[in-house]
Amino acid sequence: MGVTDGVKAADNSIASKSQGISTLAPGLAVVQRELLVYLNGAFVPKSEAKISVFDHGLLYGDGVFEGIRAFGGYVFKLKEHVDRLYQSAACIELEIPMANEKMVEIVTETLRRNDLSNAYIRLVVTRGIGDMSVNPAPCRESTVFVITEPVASSTFPKEPRLLSTIITSVRRDPVDSTSHEIKSLNYLNSVLAVLEANRAKVDYPVMLDHRGFVSEGSTMNIFLVKDGTISTPPSSSGILHGITRERVIELARSMKYQVTEREITPFELLTADEAFFTGTLLGLAAVRVVSGKSIGKGGVGPVTRALYNEFRRIVSMPEEGTPIFGAQAVRQARKR
Repeated sequence: MGVTDGVKAADNSIASKSQGISTLAPGLAVVQRELLVYLNGAFVPKSEAKISVFDHGLLYGDGVFEGIRAFGGYVFKLKEHVDRLYQSAACIELEIPMANEKMVEIVTETLRRNDLSNAYIRLVVTRGIGDMSVNPAPCRESTVFVITEPVASSTFPKEPRLLSTIITSVRRDPVDSTSHEIKSLNYLNSVLAVLEANRAKVDYPVMLDHRGFVSEGSTMNIFLVKDGTISTPPSSSGILHGITRERVIELARSMKYQVTEREITPFELLTADEAFFTGTLLGLAAVRVVSGKSIGKGGVGPVTRALYNEFRRIVSMPEEGTPIFGAQAVRQARKR
């Protein structure tokens, strides 16, 4: 394994430690061992994975990241996620100290070391350690880490999540400001929207762009269905180009649905037959209500269900991702 060359192995004694995991994603599994985190060339126990308080990723949100899923021994769209990471880094002049292919190896090696075939993965690159100035020039070397957490299933649940939402007063930044096309560590805009949704006691926020058109959720892209046609906001509405969004558009077109990328008004969302979000953690999530108004019949619509079922079917297909283990091990992992 190329990535293991020169990498410090974690002490074998960590295998006897017991540690719970976060509730970041539905279906996360509990493991009775401490997981390893890749951090700047080493695999270290989760409890010992630390970065400096002078890291500009912490001080200024100066960095980029990807959230990724592994299903049944394959990392879904790993190369696409890594490519987006490097594109985001290039936009903020952040140098990543390895080639794309090496980063792919690091992700799969972290999963192998943790013996995970179904997982949520967080890949992060920060500007690195500098001084208290906002100037990134003193940051000589970027920080790279990969966190993996086990997920209980090799696909999504049989039923999609059904979410209540509000149209939040927090607007997406204009595209000529801090662009959400860059998947940066600065998520304050999304955090503020989530706080408003929490106060309203709903599951999730819908965000508008600075002009008042529908943009996206705080962490997911949004789609609506009207008279059988699927619509989703374009780049001009300040969206992140979601990997799941792109695959769902491709999937919908293969299923003979008409899909348009266009500006969407709040009125169109509120009067839609169906609405759903797409994202790494949930795949597709149906919208039950927006700001107190039921969408359609207030359940999972037929188009949303058809897309969810098909997306759920394909996520662990070999052609959709990158294998973690050898072919035989992957086949065994998919049976778990």
